[in-house]
Amino acid sequence: MITTFSHIGIAVQDMDGAVACWKALGASVTGEETLESMHLRAVFMDLGGAALELIASLAEGTPIAKFIEKRGAGLHHVAFQVQDIEAALREARAAGMTLIDRTPRDGAHHMHVAFLHPKSAGGVLVEYCQPRS
Repeated sequence: MITTFSHIGIAVQDMDGAVACWKALGASVTGEETLESMHLRAVFMDLGGAALELIASLAEGTPIAKFIEKRGAGLHHVAFQVQDIEAALREARAAGMTLIDRTPRDGAHHMHVAFLHPKSAGGVLVEYCQPRS
């Protein structure tokens, strides 16, 4: 399976403030999406070839809101693009990884996404993503 780095996800409380901060560090906005089904807003940025996804919750009780409540704003996940997300999930499970998502779901940036539990990856939430056809 070919896996490539996709992006780093950063949970934020104040999207405008976070965008301004990353712009001050040299990043540029490359896109923005609101995912109503997940109650979140995502802003995509590029910083010297590294892709950032700033994520803000649009409602209480969402996974992002709970994450920020528990851990505070900051690094949320590391994402890797795969050619076949279902095969990647099978391989991860066979390797002993704990899956959060057993099947992919629609995510931001026109991607199918699925997450691996942080307990399986040294405390880091891992996202697999594959472009939707």
